[in-house]
Amino acid sequence: MIRGTRSGARADPMAALGTARRVVADLKDGLSGPGARRAAHRLRRLLGVRGLGLADLSGTLSWSGRGTDEEATASLIEQVLQGETTRDRPPLMAVPVHANDGLAGVLVLSGLVRRSSAHEAAAWVADAVERGRLEASADRAEQAELRALRAEISPHFVYNALTVISSLMRSEPDRAGELMLDFADYTRYSLARRGDYTMLTDEFHAIETYLALQRAVLGDRLRVQVRVAPEVLGVAVPYLVLQPLVENAIRHGIEPRAGAGLVQVTGEAVGNDCVISVEDDGLGMDPAKAKAVLAGRGATDSVGLANVDRRLRHVYGPWYGLVVETEVDAGTRVLVRVPRFQPGVMP
Repeated sequence: MIRGTRSGARADPMAALGTARRVVADLKDGLSGPGARRAAHRLRRLLGVRGLGLADLSGTLSWSGRGTDEEATASLIEQVLQGETTRDRPPLMAVPVHANDGLAGVLVLSGLVRRSSAHEAAAWVADAVERGRLEASADRAEQAELRALRAEISPHFVYNALTVISSLMRSEPDRAGELMLDFADYTRYSLARRGDYTMLTDEFHAIETYLALQRAVLGDRLRVQVRVAPEVLGVAVPYLVLQPLVENAIRHGIEPRAGAGLVQVTGEAVGNDCVISVEDDGLGMDPAKAKAVLAGRGATDSVGLANVDRRLRHVYGPWYGLVVETEVDAGTRVLVRVPRFQPGVMP
């Protein structure tokens, strides 16, 4: 236990947990990141010491609390970074912060603190640094997945769409012009550099342009129904979550089957949630195969489903991933459920 000048007050466990979560966020860029000083301030208050500092591997110190002897502090930090045995300079104490990949920095404490307790605090800081790194790494991986998803425009679809537009240039120039505008909207939305979130109205507009192009390519083989309740159009959702579902319905459900097929897309409010359904009456699949696809072990041309499922779970929690209902020769329905209002989710 660490005791400082304010050790008489008993910490609120819930407040301590909240502080711990915020410190992890502060240290996502390590002890040299912009949040290091905030983390030092939160830790000082949590531990009840007079002063607390976090130094990175260059010796740069983020300090919170009463002023301290800068020369003595710098000397202690340098000793720790050089791997030397330090001699405490009351009221100062410096201990190393070891993350998984080695020395991450130095924790400096000012106040009445036992060395064993200081090492416990350093271990906690190290854990926060490592958790922050993992979360930052997960965020970077998610951004990479989103970039990959944006780049997944099927060359086959692009070729067919442009071929159809070209064939209509003379016979139906007005329709060809409309389809070219749809194609421009489709590619602009799919490839645009934008934030993590968008409005549901934009997602539905994107799939409507995509479906217009697919109807031109497939003709009477594709029938489409799109119904969305007005009250959910303003719901903010992760960018590009619907189009991959519609594209999979056509590519794997309608295109391979003989005869015409139907794709239905609906969106409605159910209590505090928004429920979106993408359904086709195509070939369907074995439920075990659908489970493998969502786990990222399916065919590479279905990677969009796994991508969407992971992003939904990351943003809203594990209970908000995709639900796939399917059987061989019985079509497929993919359900998306998201909160109508979620803190931090906004375009």
